[in-house]
Amino acid sequence: MFQKSAIFAAMKVGNIDLGYRPVTLAPMEDVTDASFRILCREAGAAMVTTEFVSSDGLVRDVQKTIAKMHTLEEEAPVAVQIYGSIPEAMVNAARMAANAKELAGGHGADIVDINFGCPVSKIAGRGAGSGMMREPDKMVAITRAIVEALPDKPVTVKTRLGWDEGSKIIVELAERLQDVGISALTIHGRTRCQMYKGEADWTLIGAVKENPRMHIPIIGNGDINSAARAKEMFDRYGVDGIMVGRASFGHPWIFSEIRHLLDTGEELPPMSVRDRVALAKRHFQLSLDLKGPVTGVYEMRRHLSCYFKGLRDFKDTRIKLVTSKDPAEILSTLDYVARRWGDESPAVEGVYGI
Repeated sequence: MFQKSAIFAAMKVGNIDLGYRPVTLAPMEDVTDASFRILCREAGAAMVTTEFVSSDGLVRDVQKTIAKMHTLEEEAPVAVQIYGSIPEAMVNAARMAANAKELAGGHGADIVDINFGCPVSKIAGRGAGSGMMREPDKMVAITRAIVEALPDKPVTVKTRLGWDEGSKIIVELAERLQDVGISALTIHGRTRCQMYKGEADWTLIGAVKENPRMHIPIIGNGDINSAARAKEMFDRYGVDGIMVGRASFGHPWIFSEIRHLLDTGEELPPMSVRDRVALAKRHFQLSLDLKGPVTGVYEMRRHLSCYFKGLRDFKDTRIKLVTSKDPAEILSTLDYVARRWGDESPAVEGVYGI
C-alpha cells in the first residue's frame, strides 16, 4: 500500500481542514449548482464552490442572484464566490455572502472567494474577473477591504497569471494578496488573453509556491483532466491543493479517480456505462428535488449527454435525452442506455475538456 509522505500535511483554509493534498471543484457558471456540487463532494472533492455570484446583483437584491448562494449541509465545506469591479459593491456583496445562510437559507458559506480569474468578455470586459489583472492596485485594495470587512470568515482569491503574455504578474501579485490577509490563493495557469486556449503554464504556479515569502496555501488550476495529471502536478510543483474545473463536467467521478491514485498509488478502472447511468439518475433526481420538474429537467440537459460522450452510435439517444421534457421518459431512456451500452467503458480523458 502506498504510504502518504510525512512531508505533506493537511491543508487548512483559515480553520477549515481540507485534508492531505485536497482536490477541489472550481466554480463554473450554469454547471456547479447544488446537485452537481453534492455529487462532486460525494466523489471526493474536498471543497466545492458556487456558481459566480454578481456583486451588483446582490446589492440590488436580485433574487436570482441571491438564490445562487443557497447551499446545503451535504456540500460543506463550500465557498461562495463573488465577482465585480466596484469596490463598495464588492465589500457589501462579501458581507452578504458571509451571511448567505440568513439571506438564502441552507448551510451558508464556509469561505468567501473572490473571482479575479473569469476571462469571459461580459465579465472581464467590464473590469471584473480577470479584467482586474489590468488594475492590480485596485485588485489588492478590494481584497484588503473585503478581508477587513469579514474578520470571522476566511477570504480566498482565484486569479490568473496576468492579463497577457507580456504582463504575467502573478508572483509579485500573490505576495501582495497574501499580505492583505487572504487565507488561500488559487491560480489558473493561463492569462486572460489565452482564455482556455493553449496549455496551462504551471511553472509560474510553482514559482509562487516556491517563493519563501509565501505561507498561505497555493492551489493550482488548469488542464487537470486525469488522476495521473493531478498527481504529476502535485509532485512536480509542490502545490498544496488542486482545483478541477471543466474536466469534471460530465465526469464528476474524476474526484474519486484522483483521490484513489493519491491515496493508494493505483488507478481506478474506468467507470462502466451502467455505473454512469446510476450516477446520472442520482444527479437527475437531485436536480428534480431541488429545482422542480420544469427547471430540473431543463438544467440537467447540459449534463446528461456529457455523461456518455465517447459512446458509439449514441447520437439519436443523446437527442432524446436533451429534448424530452418528461422526467419519466428521461429515466426510461437512461435505463435503455444501461441495457444497450452497460458494459462499455469509453475513455473520458480529453473528451470533457480541461
